[in-house]
Amino acid sequence: MYRGLLVILSLIAGSVWAHGDSKDPGRSAQPISAEKKTFGLPGDPTKVLRTIYIDMRDEMEFLPNGLRLKTGDTVRFEVRNTGKVMHELVLGTMEELKAHAQMMRKHPGMEHDEPYMAHVAPGKAETIVWQFTRAGEFYYGCLVPGHFEAGMIGKVVVQ
Repeated sequence: MYRGLLVILSLIAGSVWAHGDSKDPGRSAQPISAEKKTFGLPGDPTKVLRTIYIDMRDEMEFLPNGLRLKTGDTVRFEVRNTGKVMHELVLGTMEELKAHAQMMRKHPGMEHDEPYMAHVAPGKAETIVWQFTRAGEFYYGCLVPGHFEAGMIGKVVVQ
């Protein structure tokens, strides 16, 4: 019984530690963990193969909204918020993004501090360096409540 309770508490704590409550928009997000995800792991900035510029717009869209990469590619995402409201880019599988979007609806003020997330104020930009370690279809979405549901989603095909 205690082992099961410890597992549940550790899962909850992991979710809580992935977000902060900082109201400081100038604060730079620092990764909490460098754990490998199903869609890759934090990339080494010295091994970046290309830089991909992504604009986030108030029309609830990413430009571009689709990418093709090769397994093993390390890319730098330069994520710019060209709108007037807060946006973010979160990498993941569709299932992960849907679950996280649901959590964000319950806790809309949470801020992201993981290496696969960029929480970007209007007129600002942030960088994500990521290595895609396996083939598959992955996604990026804006999980600000209502944005994901409005279609603010992009697709990454890794071959």
